[in-house]
Amino acid sequence: MNRVRRLTASIEACGLLLTMTIACSVVAYSQNPNRPAPITLGSTVPANGDQNPYGVALVPRTVGKLVQGRFLVSNFNNAGSAPNGNLQGTGTTIVQMAPNGSQQLFKQIDPSTCKDTGGVGLTTALVALQSGFVVVGSLPTTDGTAATIGSGCLIILDSNGNVVGTVPGNTNGINGPWDMTAVEDEDHFVLFVTNVLNGLDLVSPPPSATVDKGTVVRLLFEVPENGGAPQLQDSSVIASGFPERTDPAALVIGPTGVAYDPNSGDLFVADSLENRIAAIPKALTRNHDAGTGVTVFAGGALNDPLGISLTGHFLFVANGDDGNIVEVDVNRGQQVNVSLADSSGGPPPGAGALFGLWALNTGQIYFVDDATNTFNLVH
Repeated sequence: MNRVRRLTASIEACGLLLTMTIACSVVAYSQNPNRPAPITLGSTVPANGDQNPYGVALVPRTVGKLVQGRFLVSNFNNAGSAPNGNLQGTGTTIVQMAPNGSQQLFKQIDPSTCKDTGGVGLTTALVALQSGFVVVGSLPTTDGTAATIGSGCLIILDSNGNVVGTVPGNTNGINGPWDMTAVEDEDHFVLFVTNVLNGLDLVSPPPSATVDKGTVVRLLFEVPENGGAPQLQDSSVIASGFPERTDPAALVIGPTGVAYDPNSGDLFVADSLENRIAAIPKALTRNHDAGTGVTVFAGGALNDPLGISLTGHFLFVANGDDGNIVEVDVNRGQQVNVSLADSSGGPPPGAGALFGLWALNTGQIYFVDDATNTFNLVH
């Protein structure tokens, strides 16, 4: 835990490099209550045809194949159409999207990776680190249904897309990693990972009964000076008791988006089934489970909150059930804006379209649209 406390000291001294591109001198977000219609920038479908973009991560610096200012996007489904294609939990690709919408493949991960815990189906859990490493979560299936879900894993890649390590499911608190954020300094990084498979009935047809066993796990890694693969040093469950269940359309629903606030030390969590945003206090240093945390905001326009992104004290939330992006002032616990990002998908309109997003302090919000398999921008 001493290394974790050192990370906290770095934050307080503003010497920390954050994957969220937030620093002590963060520019306050300027509200735009009359946002124009979203702009479609480009397709997220790579050459192998993978679909259903989930995770979005901003590349913090140019190294290897990674280009600063571009975005990584992970795909959750494979190619084709039902009944044999477009299956959830079978996507294996990460693409790199330029702000102008051009795309290049970063990595197509071998489906046998993490084979002992189900294989590969890339989730919203995606981070690009200043050190050049990329970490992505996998919640795999073999046929796109809850009956074949595996516990998955975290997959660590270097800046050229080579797989250099994994954290298998059913170890170190990982069980269905669904979303993730990171904090790092020069030789360590911390991952905050939500997990959505604990205690679920995966035998009965979905939807399963809701169980209050979703977790947030904190993992501490050391980055060796010789450039070797990051080494896991410590793992702790810092939050638990979030509701989760299987779902016939969404595969599984549970705690999703996570965003760390370096100013308060809070970790914000999208509690999807409760339509609320929770805060886990002292997330970097706490040495006990905070349960489901403190409610920062609930209700309002939240409608199955999934991906979240923090800029200053404004939290941007992608709704899973209606295609809206909801903006919340976490300091005041108030909703300040709702923007329609997608009216397709569904039913109802917009349902199933949004997942990962990334908000910049310029007011721009980049997001993926599952209904159209595109990378998009709203100002």
